[in-house]
Order: sequence, then C-alpha cells, then structure tokens
Amino acid sequence: MGIDPLSVKPFEICSIRPPTENYSLTFRLTGNCYWNKCWFCPVYKLGARFSKRGIEEVKEDIRRAKLIDDLLSEQGISNSPYSYAGHSRITELAYRIKQAKHEAGHREEYHDEKAPEDLDPGLAWFLPWFKDKPTLEDSLNHVMSWRMGGGKTCFMGDSDSLILKPDFITETIDQIKINFPSIQRFTVYGRTRSAARIRKLDELKAYRKAGLDRVHLGLESGSDAVLKFVNKGVTRDEHIEGGLKTREAGLSCSVYVMPGLGGVRWSEEHAHDTADVLTRISPDYIRLRTLQVFPQTPLDEAMRNGEFIEASEEQIVREVRIMVEEIDADTEIISDSASNLLNINGRLPDDRAAMLGNIDQYLTLSKREKLLFSLESRLRSFAGQYGKLTRDISNALGPFIKNGGLDYSAISDTKIGDIIRLIHSKLMP
Repeated sequence: MGIDPLSVKPFEICSIRPPTENYSLTFRLTGNCYWNKCWFCPVYKLGARFSKRGIEEVKEDIRRAKLIDDLLSEQGISNSPYSYAGHSRITELAYRIKQAKHEAGHREEYHDEKAPEDLDPGLAWFLPWFKDKPTLEDSLNHVMSWRMGGGKTCFMGDSDSLILKPDFITETIDQIKINFPSIQRFTVYGRTRSAARIRKLDELKAYRKAGLDRVHLGLESGSDAVLKFVNKGVTRDEHIEGGLKTREAGLSCSVYVMPGLGGVRWSEEHAHDTADVLTRISPDYIRLRTLQVFPQTPLDEAMRNGEFIEASEEQIVREVRIMVEEIDADTEIISDSASNLLNINGRLPDDRAAMLGNIDQYLTLSKREKLLFSLESRLRSFAGQYGKLTRDISNALGPFIKNGGLDYSAISDTKIGDIIRLIHSKLMP
C-alpha cells in the first residue's frame, strides 16, 4: 500500500440526501437542521444539534475524500463494476487500515452510533442509514459508490445550505473542483423561506455563478392550514416567493410535495392549494413523497390523540390526480420514492392524459383489487430497496405461500392491510 494507512481518515458525509444524489459525492457544510420542528419529520430528532461547519473543516473533509479516492485507485477498486465483490474489497481494505492504526496505537475517529434504549423499533430500523458520524468503512464505500455512479455529481448538505453566504459556497465548490475535476453538477437542499427571506436575489445568483446547479426545496404542501398544522415554519406565499427567486437566479428548482399530509380533514384543500403553488412556481421537477407517519414524531402523537386522521390510499391517489390535472406549468412530475403507491411519471402538459389514465386505472379497481395492488406494489418497492424481505415480513407472508407463490385467496382483507402497514413502515421514503 503506497498511501500511508495512518493518513486515511473518515469524513462527514450526508446520509440525508435526495434519491437523485444517491451516487453523488457529498460533503456536510452544516450539521443537521436548524428548524427541526416539522411534525412529520423523524430525522435529526435523536439529540442531533444544528451547527455551521467552518470552511477549514470542510476543506479537511475534501482532502480526506481525495485521499480515499486516490487509495481506491491505487487498489484498483474505484473502476470496478458495481458489485458485492467491490464492497467486500472495501470491507477488507477498511480492516487492513484499522489493523495498521491499531498496531501504531491509533484509534478510529468515529464510531458506530447506538440506538437509545427507548427508541421505537420502527425508528431503530432506519437508524443505520442516518449516521451523524460515519465510520472509515462508510467513507470508503461512499467514495466507491460515487465513482461507480459516474463520478460527476456532488451534493452539499445538510438540510438547508441556503443559509450559508455565497463566499462560503464559492470557496467550497472551488476546492471540490480542484480535487475532483470530473464533477459536473453541484446541488443542495434549501428551504423556500431561506430563499424568500434570508437570501437576496443577487446572492442566489452568486451561488449560480459559483457553480451551484440545483436546489432541492421541500414544499410538502401549498395549503397554509396544513403548513401551520405540521409546523413547517413557512407560508404558501413564502413558498412561491422562494421558488420564483430560485428560478430567477438561474438555479434549477426541484421541489418535493407530500400527498397525504393534509390527512382526511384537509385532503382536497391540500391537493388544490399545492397544485396552485406549483403552477405559480413552475419548477423544473416536482417529486412526490407520500406521507409516512413515523413513530415518536409530533404527527404520530397527533394521530394517536385524534387531532390527525390519516388519509386512505385511495384518498391520496385522488390528491395526486387533482395535482396532475390542475398544475398548469411546463414541469416534470417524478415518483421516485418507495412511499408512493403509483409510479406517476411524466412531463406536463404533454403527458397529462397518460398520467391521469394510470391513476384512473387504479381508481376503477374494486376494494379487494386495490388491496392486492397495494400489497404487490409495496413488496416490489421493498425488494427493490433492500434486495430481500426481512424475517418479520417473511413470517407474515409465510402462512399464505403455496407452491412457491402467494395464495391471495387465503388472505383476508384485514390481514392484507396488516401486512401492507408492516411493509410500508420499513420503506425508506
């Protein structure tokens, strides 16, 4: 090993990032979320505190990532096809580095995080994906995945990089470009309120001049009633102003909406008002993220005490139909979340009829057919996300497997609903 193993160290990566950035190289410019009050969000709720990182900290992480990239190239790993064999080599490499450090009397800087004893099992399932401090092996795998994904994209987190001054973003991007010249796209998460109230238009333009390409904005809803109820900390007018300023600055605008967030009470208002806000902003991309009520969140508590009643899957599908029908903008709708029942993808206005036809095909199904459709959809999503079923899901399905397949006729509607809820509770949104 030409590179001194004692010099190889983990760096802070963004475990929370958009699905389109799953294979991006990531760097944390801030730690966690300064708002952290949204009722539906389970992230950053386990004692994590918000912090702004100094530019020298970020530069050190970039240097560490570059050293890991050089090490993978030296070992002939980074150009290998994506495979389990590649990850096995990473595990072996991480072990060799840790052994060398142990023999030299060094200890790894970051350690695996343990779940609090009182953590709900449903949240504990997701904890391994939400690491605040990655291990050396995490960092090695992260750089390898970036290389195998093409090595052209970079995401800078955590939750709202728009609170950072343009000079900070400029210096960061310049440093990343020097070390990773293959990167062609830089993206961040941002809050619409930050774009509307914190950043001036000239500052947003400075981001673009620095090389920032896209901002991922979490709208969730266009209804003031819903936004207030879930404590989003932003109004529909701020959504519109922030989205429009982002686009005017020349930044690609990718927004997230959450069907189901209005529950039964505000279901239609949520859909109509969200469609109106999206029409006014006319973002480049609209990404659907169906509501998933996580344990130990304020929304879960509201549901338990009767303040919030979840919308049914059919109601949520009808919300999506309203949005598809009413959004009057040149934009692309993308269903890239395992939380979604239907894969509604297409460009408006050209693909409106096809998307509505897909939705209506589901709505014409009988109650039983809808349940079976949902079960099959959730099973496909789970298999696609994790590769195989967990033991509890397999055990729930076990009594109904016959001749290698599911005997649907033997499963009651109630049991199907129970299995769907079990699968859905483990899907990564």
